[in-house]
Amino acid sequence: MSGLALSFAGVIGVAATVANALLFLVAGLSKLRNRRQLPGVIANYRLLPAALVGPVAAGLPIAELAVAGGLIAGFRVAIVAAIGLLCLFALAMAINLHRGRGHIDCGCGRPELRQPLSVALVLRNLALALALLAGLGALPNAGSAQWVIGVAAGTATYMLVLVCNALAGLAAQARVLERKT
Repeated sequence: MSGLALSFAGVIGVAATVANALLFLVAGLSKLRNRRQLPGVIANYRLLPAALVGPVAAGLPIAELAVAGGLIAGFRVAIVAAIGLLCLFALAMAINLHRGRGHIDCGCGRPELRQPLSVALVLRNLALALALLAGLGALPNAGSAQWVIGVAAGTATYMLVLVCNALAGLAAQARVLERKT
């Protein structure tokens, strides 16, 4: 592999790791702040027995925060865990979309910006997981130009995902309001 291709893959790996670390950090903190609502969001997916909803609701924010910390620390096992969680979330959404239950809240954003399930959310999670595969390869050294570019790109990617989630949530709220009038 040429040096240019290696450095590009390294930048993508850093960017994906940073973006996902920020996403998991904010998601875990949001779930902790809204821990009373989380069991209902999880139960709405109708994928777990009722006895498991509480324990999953208690453990999911901790798992997301642990993954975020592991990604920030550069642990490869955190990359694998993040890929697994993103694919699991995508599968849960896809199952519910297949069941015709696209109206339920994805649970991936702020509760005031509820977002119904969509194919776009499934694809977003799969794209984030796919990008993380680059993080399993050789990454540039911290402080190098490639690393700085990767951190900047990851931060920008994170902000883009936030903006897209906010716009999707606002659009969903507008549709609900239109139906009421």
